[in-house]
Amino acid sequence: MTAPGGPAATPVRLRADIDVPVDLSRVPAREAAERELSKPMYHENDPNLLQRGLDRFWEWLGDLFGAASGATPGGVLGLVVVVLFAAALVAALWWRLGTPSRAPGTTGDSLFPDGPHTARDHRAAAARHASAGRWNQAVQERMRAVVRSLEERTLLDPRPGRTADEAAAEAGRFLPSHADELRLAARAFDDVTYGGRTADEPSYRRIEELDTALERTRPTLDTTSTGTPA
Repeated sequence: MTAPGGPAATPVRLRADIDVPVDLSRVPAREAAERELSKPMYHENDPNLLQRGLDRFWEWLGDLFGAASGATPGGVLGLVVVVLFAAALVAALWWRLGTPSRAPGTTGDSLFPDGPHTARDHRAAAARHASAGRWNQAVQERMRAVVRSLEERTLLDPRPGRTADEAAAEAGRFLPSHADELRLAARAFDDVTYGGRTADEPSYRRIEELDTALERTRPTLDTTSTGTPA
């Protein structure tokens, strides 16, 4: 007769004897593997912090682009068309209107913010800036020399707060042969003073030549108001 717990119970005990060591060895094995894989030799080619940040950024941008394309008729192609159309519209407005500038007559738009100087003073300052390659300042000083010279010749009345555009428009009535050059010189002055643009040597030389030409030009009196033919 087989005693209780004899042969029938043996497989259970053996199975337990076999299973327990296997289960208990998984934790130390995993810890040993983690310690091994944490060694620097296994991470020499891993991306650095900046690369990981960039990867995350591009992933976020891709998700954002995907979400936007899903909400746009036509999907990705429709979104690209919308973006290109918006960019073309901005470029067209920029080309048509130029850099926004302040309206004439606002505070700080005076042609002579530093007080009265002679035309010779402004020409000397323009020459110093030009010799140093500071074309923005050279353009500004030469335009001031143009206007101050016209005031010294009494072709323009000295007036505080006058802008370059106003001076060019007034002088153009008495010097019609140079009206276009005066308007372009005033525009160059406004571009570098208020529009954030950068002048170059040709821009300065054009105003320098205008200044020299105006000194040799006799004014044309506007007689249309008296009925006499001009």
